[in-house]
Amino acid sequence: MAMRDNLRTFKNAAWLGWQMESNWTDPFLFATYSIVKPLAGTLILVFMYLVITHGDTSTPGFSYMFIGNALYMYVAEVLFGVTWVIHDDREHYMTLKQVYIAPISFYYYIFGRAAIKIAITSVGVLLTILFGIFVLDVEVSLASISWPLFIVSLVLGLAAICIMGLALGGISFLTAKHGQGINEGVAGVFYVLSGVIFPITVLPPWAQSISKLLPVTYWMEAMRRGLEPGIISALGSTTGMDGMDNWFLMLVLILSTIAFLFISVGVFRLADKTARRKGKIDWTTAY
Repeated sequence: MAMRDNLRTFKNAAWLGWQMESNWTDPFLFATYSIVKPLAGTLILVFMYLVITHGDTSTPGFSYMFIGNALYMYVAEVLFGVTWVIHDDREHYMTLKQVYIAPISFYYYIFGRAAIKIAITSVGVLLTILFGIFVLDVEVSLASISWPLFIVSLVLGLAAICIMGLALGGISFLTAKHGQGINEGVAGVFYVLSGVIFPITVLPPWAQSISKLLPVTYWMEAMRRGLEPGIISALGSTTGMDGMDNWFLMLVLILSTIAFLFISVGVFRLADKTARRKGKIDWTTAY
């Protein structure tokens, strides 16, 4: 019975998230926006790459950069989606107290709201990758994709990102209007240190050591190996991850997801307890 209630909470929260994401305009304009936004963001980086390399997109580095940037949408959007639930309900709609005291699992509510972010982002990631393959000659072959590695890595990575977002969501209980800045700051660390657009070997040794402590680094490597194994083989030791086999990457992702689950739940509960003690559950900052 409890699981049925939790699943119903998740479903209703996802439906609410969809309404909040899409009801600001008509379906056609929303679909257009959902397509144009990720492509426009990616093309900014593509044009920068073209200027620097004088139009050379035939190197493995271009495909490495393009795929990493496309997959990074998950990191930015899902972290934002989980964190923004607290801020949005508290500051904009002023309904957080009502949701909080309702007889539902607040965790399932948060992840249900974030689920629609994952769905919308998945459409953007897919369209971006297809655009890269058919328009920019990004070297991804459907015949060479390792589907088991890709799917397992995707699921583990999204779970880890959502769990990390839970900790940031807890911190949002205690912040004023700075939740978005916290989210962008953490996502920015991943963007620089996790091998998103350039291999971690270009970083100084001390930064490489930090990179290898971040689960997103291993997730990016595993996803690339699943999507473009030929490119990863061509880059060889340049990626800085060549000495790790696929099983090791999966093990790191599993262990880091479990570790961050305990850490994030602990941070969330501590922040929740502190917010209740200080009366900040329904605290607004006129923003």
